[in-house]
Amino acid sequence: MRHRVAGKKLGRKTPHRVMMFRNMVTSLFDKERVRTTLDRAKAVRRIAERMITLGKREDLHARRQALAYIKDPAVVSKLFSTLAPRFAQRHGGYTRIIRLGFRDGDGARMAYLELIGSEFKPSKGEDKKGKKDEAKKEEGKKGKKGEKEAAAGSEKKEK
Repeated sequence: MRHRVAGKKLGRKTPHRVMMFRNMVTSLFDKERVRTTLDRAKAVRRIAERMITLGKREDLHARRQALAYIKDPAVVSKLFSTLAPRFAQRHGGYTRIIRLGFRDGDGARMAYLELIGSEFKPSKGEDKKGKKDEAKKEEGKKGKKGEKEAAAGSEKKEK
């Protein structure tokens, strides 16, 4: 019986599983989005939310606890300086799991694990291109309107 046994083993020995979770949490906080299997995403979500809660405490002990789990000091500083203040008014639910379907090859269910508020944002070049296209369309519309108005004005002059 598995009474009070939480979590899944994911087919790995304990040290391998712990290091995999550490690496995935580090990557999640660094990139703010990770593509993985659904079971791994569900397992990593618990740890990631606990780390964000540590970041919200903003004291030395919490920082040291986070450094004991996340080995990259730059990621820990990002957690405490940018990510934790983003979730200051939120009580849990800092991550989102988006199901992607099945992986080719073994059929594993895939998912994105992402932080709330890190949705897709187009790059600056795409924004400018879109604005230029819109501006050209507007100029084209104005040009056509201008031609029609000019033609109407010339007709009035002839009368």
